[in-house]
Amino acid sequence: MSTPTRTGGRDATQAVIPGRIALSVGRPLIPEPEGFVWTNLTDVAQLESGHTPSRSHPEYWDGDIPWIGIRDATANHGRRISSTRETISQAGLDNSSARLLPAGTVCLSRTASVGFVVETTRPMATSQDFVNWVCGPQVSSAYLRYVLMLEQDSIRRFAHGTTHQTMYYPEAKALHALLPCRRTQKAITEILGCLDDKIVANSIVAEKADALAAAAYASAATETATLSSLARFVNGKAFTKGASGKGRVVIRIAELNSGLGESTVYNDIEVTDDHVARPGDLLFAWSGSLTAARWFRAEAIINQHIFKVVADRGWPLWLVNQAVRSKLAEFKAIAADKATTMGHIQRRHLDQPVAIPSPEVVERIDGMMTGLWDAALAAELERERLAVTRDELLPLLMSGKVRVRDAQRRVGDTL
Repeated sequence: MSTPTRTGGRDATQAVIPGRIALSVGRPLIPEPEGFVWTNLTDVAQLESGHTPSRSHPEYWDGDIPWIGIRDATANHGRRISSTRETISQAGLDNSSARLLPAGTVCLSRTASVGFVVETTRPMATSQDFVNWVCGPQVSSAYLRYVLMLEQDSIRRFAHGTTHQTMYYPEAKALHALLPCRRTQKAITEILGCLDDKIVANSIVAEKADALAAAAYASAATETATLSSLARFVNGKAFTKGASGKGRVVIRIAELNSGLGESTVYNDIEVTDDHVARPGDLLFAWSGSLTAARWFRAEAIINQHIFKVVADRGWPLWLVNQAVRSKLAEFKAIAADKATTMGHIQRRHLDQPVAIPSPEVVERIDGMMTGLWDAALAAELERERLAVTRDELLPLLMSGKVRVRDAQRRVGDTL
């Protein structure tokens, strides 16, 4: 018997659109692995919608009810969230179609930025950009979250529209997931959750190490020098042009900001060492977002609009990193004044003074600062390794190709 939905509108589509592994619009004619069953999500979870209270009523906003918007989902894809960028008041909830959804609700962005999923840890509301499931006893909210993470590309295929891609409610109502029994769901989510917990822990270690380093540098920087006197700023080249689609990642600004994705370019071209990024190298996007980042992924090729920052004249890399970061706000202001499609700085801006510690202080704090840099890099490298393991296990577990016991052994070896 179907769980009632509170979305209204049209009935579920009768179309069948298979996804990658564990999700489909309609019940697909795909064999079920032993112990798994194709299940209509509306049979095991209540489908809910969201709404945006009127912006013309300030009293509807800034209350104590978390309200999930698209930016919350894109920034926290695949995670459990306890806070949001915006909140609404009880009046906002009462005077709109927004609904207060219980903890454990699985929220999927269905329009504009389609396919981002989060799970609530406390009662929250969402905008109308989401389709939400309140899970019943037959499906774990964590398991559904992992299914939707795995099937992000499929969900985007389920969407359609001319102006904005949208997954409409007839498709949402027809979604079927490949589900094992609740006991197996729990075992699978414990394995994946163990990896995710360690990934989060490593992110916290890296963030704290970097924060400590920034604070120590700020209090120690009493002299000045130019950035150009501290390092070589080697500009990347247009290595995406004629890319082969194989070999190493070509690092663009998108990869610095958001990591690797569907649009990431690969090229097996040979380049000079100055255009190669290895774990621990410092990169600086001098155009667009003006981002400084420590590279922690596999060896890659540096594209145009990004400097490889190579410490020079005996200065340590941690000092160069802090010096660059201390100028980012100023550089972004300069870039914002550029009357071009993409703001940027010029090489002459690297000749401006920046605060640095004296040579004596550099020598005194070098051990501590190098240790913080190394600790952050080690945490980032382990986080990346664990994410690869999780992403490899996810489709294997969801398809029944790898059993829980085998996955547990692999995770035990990894951790």
